[in-house]
Amino acid sequence: MNAAPVLIGYTAAVGFVAPHVMLRSRWPHRAPALAAAVWHTLAVSFSIGAALAAYNLAMPAEHLHAGLVGLLHSCGLGTGAGHPDPHTADRLALGVPAVIAVALLAGFSFHVVRARRARERHRKAVDLVGRHSARLCATVMPYAVPAVYCLPGRRPRIVISDGAVDHLTPEQLDAVLEHEQAHIAGRHHLVLAAVEAFHSVFRWLPLARHAREQTALLLEMVADDRALRSQSREVLATAMYEMAAARAPRGALAAGGHTVLIRMKRVLGPCTAPHPALRGSVAAVAAAVPLLPLLFACPPALG
Repeated sequence: MNAAPVLIGYTAAVGFVAPHVMLRSRWPHRAPALAAAVWHTLAVSFSIGAALAAYNLAMPAEHLHAGLVGLLHSCGLGTGAGHPDPHTADRLALGVPAVIAVALLAGFSFHVVRARRARERHRKAVDLVGRHSARLCATVMPYAVPAVYCLPGRRPRIVISDGAVDHLTPEQLDAVLEHEQAHIAGRHHLVLAAVEAFHSVFRWLPLARHAREQTALLLEMVADDRALRSQSREVLATAMYEMAAARAPRGALAAGGHTVLIRMKRVLGPCTAPHPALRGSVAAVAAAVPLLPLLFACPPALG
């Protein structure tokens, strides 16, 4: 049995239906780290499913008259007088999945390198203009607008403006610095590079668009939760309000920005952690989702 129809239906469900289910669910903002992992497993599962679907379409199947190869031959694209060239099937079966894998890896490398170069350029400017603060473990920049952001990577750096030092209380400063430390410790820049790569390859796909947008928001919520370990909700919310207008340079991660309003509502609202049973169920499903295309492609033999 050729598994291509099942794989095509599965990838369509993951790429078009699953994002809307996630967006309509209430639990992701209550468990942002788990939700970000789910978005990533959906992207991985779609990629595997698309590659396996292409493989099964290219491989000859008796009941489908040589699958995609037969269709190409009927259109005059195959070789030979009466039958499609079997080597064409082999090349397509291996080539299309390889193209998908190479495109994803190349996209990830491109976004990682581009962000790293942008951070290096900005880090040099920060070293020239800013001054190091041992008390804050950060570089202070002569900038009047309150702003705090981090430059992650192999040589991480937290940058804070004079405006933030002057306008924020010690508690608020501690909250935003903890927020940035969470980005650095969690290597969130690599997570963002992965969803950017997926979006680059499957730009037309709702899953790619929403995974990129939601992952960025969820990682900010993860960093907010890290800050809430040491400071109150009111302290973090007021600090976020003070830095709402701040913008981070390319490759940096900031506590302010356009997601502040959503995050402030979450921080100040009645946000309770999901039930452990729900969390465990979602985690189990997320772990199983990348394996489903493999099960569809290699169903157990009956009899």
